Amino acid sequence: MNKINIPEKLSLFTDHWNPRIIGELNGQHVKLGKFRGEFVWHKHDIEDELFYVLEGEFTMEFRDRTVELKKGDMLIVPKGVEHRPVAEHEVSVMLFEPMSTLNTGNTRGELTRDSLEQI
Repeated sequence: MNKINIPEKLSLFTDHWNPRIIGELNGQHVKLGKFRGEFVWHKHDIEDELFYVLEGEFTMEFRDRTVELKKGDMLIVPKGVEHRPVAEHEVSVMLFEPMSTLNTGNTRGELTRDSLEQI
């Protein structure tokens, strides 16, 4: 039951598309990530994902529409929905996902992280 300082945790890393675990609750990981550029198109067959923008802005692309997200915005991507985050400039995001969630879902590649660092 320790306090977690979000800005302090964000200062511990600079890379993009490599989220860090900052907590666990009820089978969920609480993660922090930094995005910049285009991620891969992917979906999660059995997991929903929650994205909460801490700093900056990004676009969540879906096959049929695009959602612009800015600081303070939150988006839940339901399981089975193909999506791709895109950030022109660096954005800091908090994510809530089941512990089983692979960052690239059904798509494996150079951005896939099989295990995440806990900070």
